[in-house]
Amino acid sequence: MDSSVAPVTIDNAHRQNPTKLSSQKKPSKGGWKAAFFVISVEMAERFAFYGLAGNLITYLTNNLGEPVVTAAKNVNTWVGVSAIFPLLGAFIADSYLGRFKTILASSVIYFLGMVLLSLSVSVIPIHSRKAVFFTALYVLAIGEGGHKPCVQTFAADQFDENNPEEKAAKSSFFNWWYLGIVTGASVAIVVVIYLQDNVSWAAGFGVLSGSLAVALAVFLIGIRKYRKQRPTGSPFTSVAQVFVAAAKKWRVSETHGGRGICYEDDRRGGSHVKGQTMGRDLVRTKQFRFLDKAMIIDDKDTLSKTRDPWRLCSLNQVEEVKLVLRLIPIWLGCLMFSAVITQLHTFFTKQGSTMLRSIGPNFQVPPAALQILVGLTILIAVPIYDRVFVPIARKITGHPSGITMLQRIGTGLFISILNMVVAGLVETARVNTATKHGLMDAPKAVVPMSVWWLLPQYVLTGLGDVFTIVGLQELFYDQMPEEMRSIGAAAYISVVGVGSFINTAIISVVQVISSRHGNEWLGDNLNRAKLNYFYWVLAGLSAFNLCAYIWISRRFVYKKVENNDERVGEGKESGMGGYLDVKV
Repeated sequence: MDSSVAPVTIDNAHRQNPTKLSSQKKPSKGGWKAAFFVISVEMAERFAFYGLAGNLITYLTNNLGEPVVTAAKNVNTWVGVSAIFPLLGAFIADSYLGRFKTILASSVIYFLGMVLLSLSVSVIPIHSRKAVFFTALYVLAIGEGGHKPCVQTFAADQFDENNPEEKAAKSSFFNWWYLGIVTGASVAIVVVIYLQDNVSWAAGFGVLSGSLAVALAVFLIGIRKYRKQRPTGSPFTSVAQVFVAAAKKWRVSETHGGRGICYEDDRRGGSHVKGQTMGRDLVRTKQFRFLDKAMIIDDKDTLSKTRDPWRLCSLNQVEEVKLVLRLIPIWLGCLMFSAVITQLHTFFTKQGSTMLRSIGPNFQVPPAALQILVGLTILIAVPIYDRVFVPIARKITGHPSGITMLQRIGTGLFISILNMVVAGLVETARVNTATKHGLMDAPKAVVPMSVWWLLPQYVLTGLGDVFTIVGLQELFYDQMPEEMRSIGAAAYISVVGVGSFINTAIISVVQVISSRHGNEWLGDNLNRAKLNYFYWVLAGLSAFNLCAYIWISRRFVYKKVENNDERVGEGKESGMGGYLDVKV
């Protein structure tokens, strides 16, 4: 090959300076003003979700008469499906509808599902109540599928990464975003669960329906202020093209005449759409070198007057596929964390229901209301993390965020191990107290042990969320290709869903093995059960998982981009030990 490669190259002289473009005129759309409208919608959705999920096991066991293990599995399945559907919703948003229309449609579906749920616990005849209740649950799961992956991404899209001021604002966005939705969840746990336990389930679900209606109206009020990203078609087609092209050229040598000849068309600099964040050109990396063959210009490409996208892909296209591949092991490494935190809605609540919960002579704390401790922990920890920890860590590490995203996630994984160890110790103390007072065969009796002994495990759950969940949100937004960011949000959400299914599988395995030895660990009588052993099994699995995560993250390569013809490396190649190295 020689100069005849011209048919598949272009002149990039028209590339413009993205920073200069974004700073020529102060944008009339986007920014915090637009983001606040979106945040309000998410707060209402979290209010509704936790108002339902936080006390769902109580309704299933007390009102529908399900055994504890069956109810726990049903809760895990619903949470899991609600977290898997966002993968489909994200695909629809990124490929066809766009994020705004997807949020709007899913919010309407979510509202209708909550109305149906309210009817199922009130006017629906008793013989049909269970069927209608579960139907409403999975209508809500469909609404979650479109809502969850798009709202956070749509809010983050309101900040232009090529505008220095807005990029600086975005650096704190994920912390304050999570703070906002935790506020919504915490209020639900205090208000709605109290209504469910002390007034009626219909009143509790009715409040949730009303909040969703108000949030939908607020979202529409801000319609003129939003930056709306256009759908770009199926991103999976682009991914498939890279693999097919690389397979077709697996025999082709990368070098010719002592240097690599690669196709670098489709650079992003000149494709800016007004009102949207400008795409950036990716730097070639050394990982997954087998995919680089997809951008090698061979003799057939040279003779062709038009580029066949299934034979020849751009550098940007190949590097975007590498970004996706790098995130898969991190995704797998966080599944055990989600399997641990699902105890919050199941066995933590059942533990609390057996303990002393009185405050004063007449008030009993609803066991599910203890989940407010997680929210309070997050509300306190996020500002401390953002305003105290980050500045101190920044001075030590030189990293703009104090620690890397992967280090933040790994810290949360370690906290989850401590969480299960502490939970197991507290459960051992609870069972010993029951034994001492002769309550082993009285599962409905109140064990004379204060429910506040559960405080440490709830606090550790909140701290784990501050590190791992927020870190995952930022990682899957920052490291995904721009046109796949809704799918990136869905991917981190699906960690929770698959983790719930894993927890269900662990419960089933534990039940089968323990029953063979004459004593089920997770029976309806928690005093006779071995819930503490179950917690320690989760701690052991989490410790093994953390070792695997550290091994994976040390080999992670952060996204690297070009800016103003200078290369900007968004992190050194070692994920756990590296730091952000940005050239301004």
